[in-house]
Amino acid sequence: MQRLLDILASGIHDTKNQLFVAEALIAAREAEHRIDLGEARYAIEAAAERLSRTLASYRLLRHGAQLAIVPTIIGDLCAEVGLAQKAHLAANGITLNIDCQAPDAWPLDRDLIADMLGNAVQNAGRFARSQVCLTASECSDGLRFSVEDDGPGFAHFPPSSGTGLLLAERLARLHARQERHGSLRLSNDSRLGGARFELLIP
Repeated sequence: MQRLLDILASGIHDTKNQLFVAEALIAAREAEHRIDLGEARYAIEAAAERLSRTLASYRLLRHGAQLAIVPTIIGDLCAEVGLAQKAHLAANGITLNIDCQAPDAWPLDRDLIADMLGNAVQNAGRFARSQVCLTASECSDGLRFSVEDDGPGFAHFPPSSGTGLLLAERLARLHARQERHGSLRLSNDSRLGGARFELLIP
C-alpha cells in the first residue's frame, strides 16, 4: 500500500509541474494577444497549489516529519490569506471580511495553517451568495480560526469527508501542547447563515 501511495505522490508531483507549464503558456498568450485570461490562470494556479499542499501534507504524514512550529503574528497570517483570496472572490461577486481579535503571536506551523485557511476560504467562496468571513480569536482551549459563508450550508450532516478534509484533520491534530491537540469542526452554525469551518490550535 505504501508503495502505491508513493507512486500516486509521484504522479501528483508530475501533474503539478504540467499545470505550471500550462500557466506559463497562458501568460505568454495573454501578452501576445493582449487579452485577459486572469481567471484561467488563477484556476490553474489554484489547482497546482492544491496539489502542492496535498503532496506536502502526504510527505509530512508519511515520513513522520516535524511541524515547523514558530511564533506567528496572527494578524499578518490572516491578512496574507485574505490577500491571496480577495481578488478571485471579488471577481465572482463575493466579499471577504477579516476579523482578527487574536493575540499578537501564537506558536504554529505558519505555512500549513495558511494553506488550510486558504483552502477553507476557497471552498466557502464556491457556495457563498455574497460574503465570506475569516475570523481569529483566543478561547479557553487555544486559538480558534473560523471561516463562514452565507451560502446554503451543508445539505447532509456530517458532510462527506474527502481526502483534503481527512488530511486537514490529521494535520490539525499534529499541533499539540500540554496534552491537547488541534481539531477541525464543520457545522451549519455560521453567523452568516451558511456553513462554518472551525480550526482550533492549542
